[in-house]
Amino acid sequence: MPIFLVLGCGALAVVALGVGLWLMSVYNNLARGKVGVEGAWADIDVQLKRRHDLIPNLVETVKGYAKHEREALEAVIAARARAVSAGPLDEKIAAEGGLSAALGRLMAVAEAYPDLKANTNFLQLQGELTSTENIIGGARNGYNGMVASFNQMRVVFPTNLVAGLFGFKEMPFFKVDDEAQRVAPQVRF
Repeated sequence: MPIFLVLGCGALAVVALGVGLWLMSVYNNLARGKVGVEGAWADIDVQLKRRHDLIPNLVETVKGYAKHEREALEAVIAARARAVSAGPLDEKIAAEGGLSAALGRLMAVAEAYPDLKANTNFLQLQGELTSTENIIGGARNGYNGMVASFNQMRVVFPTNLVAGLFGFKEMPFFKVDDEAQRVAPQVRF
């Protein structure tokens, strides 16, 4: 066997091994990034479950005082049902945005009822909900940071070739789509 053929096959094997190791490294980095995003979403999901569990108690408390505010109460109940039953991640994010908006309207309604605002149960539930919303906000920041890193890694050359080859899709950000949610509520005493 000629020496050039042996050297050529050896060089080809080294190049193939190098490409294989590079491909494995890029794939593993993408997989780690995806797992990180999913873990960050799981942190949010735990707090969303807590929020979902608090809402029925809050609605029942408000219901006793604000009998005329059926529309706001029904909007919260419907938004919670959509959030609990949401399917894919994009759908969950949109449903949670709708639930946040409905809760904001419910809290605005509660402002019109002084007896309700003084109710110990309402104050406790409102405090727990506020605490949960703050935790969700922090977890959302962490999640969005992970999504940004993953999406950036996914689109940079040559990683984008491997991402396309193995089907790594863009991950959605957890953001406010409803413009009404961006407006700070007016509280008057």
